[in-house]
This record gives sequence, C-alpha cells and structure tokens, in this order.
Amino acid sequence: MKMSLLLPVTAVFLAGPVHAQTAGKPASPPTPSSLACGVLKAESSKTGSTSNWTVSGPSGKSTETGVLKSAPRFDCLDGAVLTVEFTSTAGHSFFDAYFPDGTNIGYGRQQIDRRNNRFVLPIQAKARIATPYRAAFDYHCKLNMPADPITPAMRAECAF
Repeated sequence: MKMSLLLPVTAVFLAGPVHAQTAGKPASPPTPSSLACGVLKAESSKTGSTSNWTVSGPSGKSTETGVLKSAPRFDCLDGAVLTVEFTSTAGHSFFDAYFPDGTNIGYGRQQIDRRNNRFVLPIQAKARIATPYRAAFDYHCKLNMPADPITPAMRAECAF
C-alpha cells in the first residue's frame, strides 16, 4: 500500500512544469569602446563572437568586422596618430596607423615591433608618412625586399 501512494506522487512531481531552464545562454548586449585621438575617432563593439570597429576622420569612415581573439586595441600617438592592433582567431595579427591628413598604413604584426613603448615600423614606411607624424615612430631595417630596397642613406635612420 505504501508503494501505491508513492507512484502517483512521483508521477505528479515529474509531470509538473519546469521553471528557469533555458536552452542556452542569452546573447549579451554589445560592449562598445571608443577612443578619440585628435580629429580621429575609433569605436568598437562585439556581438557574439564578431567584433566590429570603425575609424572616423577627415576622409570619412572605415569599418571592419572580424572574429578576433580579443577586442581591437586602440592607441593615440602624439595626440594625433590613431593606431589599431588586432589578432584574428587564426592567430594573424595586424597593425594599422591612421593619420589626421586622411592617410593610413597597415602591416602584419610580424613586420612591426614595439620597443620602449614605441612602435618600430619598417624603414620603408617612413616615406609614406607625412613629415609631421614621422617622429611618432621608430624604424627598423629588417625587411630588405627587392621591390622596396633599403638604401644606405635609409640604414642610417634605423634603430636596428
């Protein structure tokens, strides 16, 4: 008789409604970050596994999207040059520098170094940077390529 009473009670308990269970974790709202650097502004947000970032300046907006290891990193050099660094989930790292005159340069991270809190770019980049912004960087002579050779005069300006 005791057994027959337990079965109906167990059946009612198991058949009752289930509360507070979800199939998955709800999507978190985007988490924006931004940096103003002179006339340049960078903003980023993340939705799910996708990062989105925009750089705005005198020549308009540039928008990028990617699946990254972490959010893009923004820095402001000399109050005027905006840098963006990011690494894809595949492990490829990139560096972009945006200048107030509307130009920008970009390199794979293996082509630049960071020493003493300064970015060290290939010496070939120096000619592509407007004179007022060249002092924001140091330069190396590691990438001597046939299509973009390093002249003896350029070597004198290399940190290494």
